[in-house]
Amino acid sequence: MKSWPMHKALISGIGVVSAIGVGRAAFADALWQGRSNFGVMRRPGRQSAESAFLGAEIAALPALRNGRGQPYRKLSLSTHAALATADEAWADAGLAALDPQRVGLVLGGSNLQQRAALLALDPVRDQPWYTPPHYAASYCDSDIAAWCAEHLGLQGPVWTAGAASASGLLAVVEAARAVLSGELDACIAVGGLSDLSHLECQAFRSLGAMGSANYADQPQRACRPFDTARDGFIYGEACAALVVESVESAQRRGASAYMAINGWSAVSDASRQPHPSQQGEMRAVGQALAHAGWRASEIDYVNPHGSGSPLGDETELAALRASGLGDAWINTTKSLAGHGLTAAGALETVALALQMREQRLHPCANLEQPIGSARWVPAQGSPARIGKALKLSMGFGGINIAMCFQHPSQFN
Repeated sequence: MKSWPMHKALISGIGVVSAIGVGRAAFADALWQGRSNFGVMRRPGRQSAESAFLGAEIAALPALRNGRGQPYRKLSLSTHAALATADEAWADAGLAALDPQRVGLVLGGSNLQQRAALLALDPVRDQPWYTPPHYAASYCDSDIAAWCAEHLGLQGPVWTAGAASASGLLAVVEAARAVLSGELDACIAVGGLSDLSHLECQAFRSLGAMGSANYADQPQRACRPFDTARDGFIYGEACAALVVESVESAQRRGASAYMAINGWSAVSDASRQPHPSQQGEMRAVGQALAHAGWRASEIDYVNPHGSGSPLGDETELAALRASGLGDAWINTTKSLAGHGLTAAGALETVALALQMREQRLHPCANLEQPIGSARWVPAQGSPARIGKALKLSMGFGGINIAMCFQHPSQFN
């Protein structure tokens, strides 16, 4: 068995549902093929009478293991997605062998069920006394985390962590903190499915954050991070889970790992505005590299936030260059899967893990005229040596998170 350095955290299991693939095998196949699934969204509550918002929706969620009985038939989309991904990651890591009191879960995201709330409350708007009693618990994001705990029998700490579009990566950070402190042997980080209603879609569009109708007749071309013709993010339903486990626990079980977590940083710009900050992003990158004990020149691959925001992409590319990361490979998972908002950081960390394991980079879609020079992954993808990688996630409210990952073959 591989000899791993102690006092590091590992990723020992992953699970994913997305509009381009349900389950890690289907998701990986979509990445390698450069497949997207954008169109006019059709899910009930996603459009007003006048709208035709573009996005990517999950065709069908998988049946849940042992998911029988009346309560399971009333699951919200966000809850079902969290259960499916946490269950897949749990089985992938083989966590059934661990003491359930030593396993926890962090659900990344807040206000995850906006569309579900709209559909539940609209029929009783004029007769509020008919509001379903279960709404008192189910509207809380913590109810999704509690569902996961009950389904998997988790008895360690189970809670939520909100950081807007950086929530998924924050969940991985908090899971790593819990494991490295010795509080837990393993912790499942879930990037929750942000289930938007047409009201949130309209607000994002009015704010200038969501892409326009410029590509209404060619929706597969609408999502174009870092391209000169980008005009905002394109939403994509997604949920992802990663098992963060201590080296000691993995060694005891003889478990394998996708990659190690070597360092991170989560910092604020001291601003509640949606605007990005180059200084804040550079501070997160610099602190994460220092935490890992790495130089910027050692990074082989960067999975950026890359939302497709005109200002956000310019700012992020400038921050990467100024941080000395101009020679690292860059691609954009959002160009294929869309922006999962609260799920994005976790989904893209799963994509990073799959690419690191296969030593292969997925293509960038719609990157026809990049906004600047960088080592962009070509349209057909590329084999690559990926020993050390960096993941970035940013969120409204001045949130910047960077995290460093390492291939198992590079452990000292």
